[in-house]
Amino acid sequence: MKLIWIGCLLLAGLLPAQAQKEQHRDTPREQISDSALLTLVQQRTFNYFWKFGHPVSGLAAERTATPDTITVGGSGFGVMCILVGIERGFITREQGLDRLLKIVNFLYRADSYHGIWPHWLNGATGKTIPFSRKDDGGDLVESAFMFQGLLCVRQYFTGSSAKETDLRTKIGWLWNEAEWSWYTRDGQPVLYWHWSPNNGWAMNHPIRGYNECLITYILAAASPTYPAPARVYHEGWAMSNYFNNGKEYYGMKLPLGFDYGGPLFFAHYSFLGLDPRSLKDKYADYWQQNRNHTLINRQYCIENPKQFKGYGPDCWGLTASDSYGGYDAHSPTNDLGVISPTAALSSFPYAPEYAMQALKYFYYKAGGRLWGEYGFYDAFSESRDWVDKQYLAIDQGPIVVMIENYRSGLLWKLFMSCPEIKAALTRLDFTSPAISELQENKR
Repeated sequence: MKLIWIGCLLLAGLLPAQAQKEQHRDTPREQISDSALLTLVQQRTFNYFWKFGHPVSGLAAERTATPDTITVGGSGFGVMCILVGIERGFITREQGLDRLLKIVNFLYRADSYHGIWPHWLNGATGKTIPFSRKDDGGDLVESAFMFQGLLCVRQYFTGSSAKETDLRTKIGWLWNEAEWSWYTRDGQPVLYWHWSPNNGWAMNHPIRGYNECLITYILAAASPTYPAPARVYHEGWAMSNYFNNGKEYYGMKLPLGFDYGGPLFFAHYSFLGLDPRSLKDKYADYWQQNRNHTLINRQYCIENPKQFKGYGPDCWGLTASDSYGGYDAHSPTNDLGVISPTAALSSFPYAPEYAMQALKYFYYKAGGRLWGEYGFYDAFSESRDWVDKQYLAIDQGPIVVMIENYRSGLLWKLFMSCPEIKAALTRLDFTSPAISELQENKR
């Protein structure tokens, strides 16, 4: 997985000014209702994408320490957060529309490679910032996260005004020009993560499951102009030594993936728009997959075999985030004693009672140590008395979106309403209530 292999390149940087002013406070916070607490967390986290959005592009910085380095995937999560912001009254519909038009206009001018954006862009110029020496071209997975968000935006702004029509039209151009089939590398039965005009296929990274990349295969099958055939899903994604699992952990069966499920972002990134409720194919029931992955991750923290300080029923969640030694993909099989708030908070749909326990611990008990200008800081380790006072777009976005999916199902409804997505899921032999609705409408 890319985040595991080369995430260590993302070293911790300078603290934002606000974070530098934060003191280690453990004074009790005033109790508010659970609903008010969820709204507070959503709004504060949303501000990372709204107030810290790049002034030229409107897109999201990779992290607070690199304000001009735009992350395409994290920005895809960010455009979904803007829709939440409108629905929750954090901003007006007109404000959200204007920001999204700025974003889409920038993306249309930015560097792309057969319609696919790179991992990083310069927020002012739209030029590629290489992610590594040979990773200086199209990044199919990061672009999939962006398209997941843009399709939700298209489905949300259905009005007849000139601005809303313009926004939908330009999203359509971007969507239609993305050459998913190019990334099969001359018709192989698998998608490849990278292609560069300078280095060709030198990264040589076929995308195989099970991990965070399911949405990439769904979108590739959904493309109206350059679709990848269904066989790439079955022969590429699902043909991996790390795809099928079927074992039980703490009495819970895990259909797919690594032992103990791997980092929890596997249950988040693809499912910000893709609704896992009753979503099934011949490989898995994806609600069971994601809920059990969540519960296994939490139970591991309760069992705490390495005896790290602070772990327990109220303080859990292992996923990719900053660590005291740089960026790392934390999981039960790669446990460094680091808790990432995004892990539990982005799991609200799967285990709301346990996610709320964690939220209350982070907010009320950990106090000012974890809470800053844009919500909860990225990661902490009580064993090392360490808090990473930074924010990362790919960790902040899922908090806002998945809490909203728990509360209203907003992004799930929007994404699953796309006719191309329903058709793609049918083509890949998925079953879902959204597909059944499509079939009923055809009769």
